[in-house]
Amino acid sequence: MNSFSMFRFLLLALVPLLTIGCSRSHDHSHADAKAAGHDAHSHGHAHTAPHGGLLVEVGDHQFNVELVLDRDTGRIAAYVLDGHAEHFVRIAQPAIELRLREPARGLMLQAVGNPATGETVGNTSQFEATAPWLKESGALTGEIARLEIRGATFSGLSFSLKPSTP
Repeated sequence: MNSFSMFRFLLLALVPLLTIGCSRSHDHSHADAKAAGHDAHSHGHAHTAPHGGLLVEVGDHQFNVELVLDRDTGRIAAYVLDGHAEHFVRIAQPAIELRLREPARGLMLQAVGNPATGETVGNTSQFEATAPWLKESGALTGEIARLEIRGATFSGLSFSLKPSTP
């Protein structure tokens, strides 16, 4: 076998292996995501929110923000996550502003440090706010005013967080 034939043989043997490693399949659907109360992406798949909240897509599948409402305590939390909602993404922002249309209010979620993870205000993925009116509010509809993540700025990220049923 000459060297050209050997090269062709190796190339043909490796191509299937390389293409198998590049495909990523997702074993979930829009219907499953909607039924679980999660947001589905237009890319044909959805992701599971790590804290059981609502995922808000940021950019074109670049990042996510998970919004979690605890009606018992009147606390809302936001977690900045990667595009597949698998890893936390720390950002420098000191607060995240929610502009609510329903109810018509503004809400500032402050950066939260966490000694267990080494996160600090100015280098965290978690933001929180507490307000007594959150205990009685219905659906929260509005937008995340602005996020700065890894040098990119995103604004006007719409969401509708429906109350969970016990």
